[in-house]
Amino acid sequence: MKSKVGAVLLSGLVAGILDIVTPILIYAVILQKTTAIKILQSIASGVFKQDAYSGDPKMAIYGLIFHFIIATIFALFYFIIYPFIPFLKTKTIISGFAYGIFVWIVMNLIVLPIVFPVLPAKNLDFPLLLSILIHVFCIGLPIALITKKYYPKTSNN
Repeated sequence: MKSKVGAVLLSGLVAGILDIVTPILIYAVILQKTTAIKILQSIASGVFKQDAYSGDPKMAIYGLIFHFIIATIFALFYFIIYPFIPFLKTKTIISGFAYGIFVWIVMNLIVLPIVFPVLPAKNLDFPLLLSILIHVFCIGLPIALITKKYYPKTSNN
């Protein structure tokens, strides 16, 4: 990777793809609890509220765009803090796991409650653990690995 922007965009893209494809495969294809369109509409509902479920196909596209923006923001944040936290450089896998958990905490305990004040209570059960694992393996690890791949070429680790 030659540029910082390229590294951030690549890690945001990879994390975004993994983090949208995995829930679609699990919840829409395997468990058949929802559809891919409804997953994307629910992301768009953070901005458009109930209008996101109007049937307008653009809402799913907006949801996908918002999803990639969010993934890229998390990639950018990791990329910015990486040079300042030695642990991120020396323990890439553990850092990726921890960052995935951090992303889950930010999204589920801060962002979603602000955007949707009435949410069901969280219980320590399989869906919650699955959600955390998706964030760890689909967001935290890819971002940590791609960031590490960029930095050794530009700094002394």
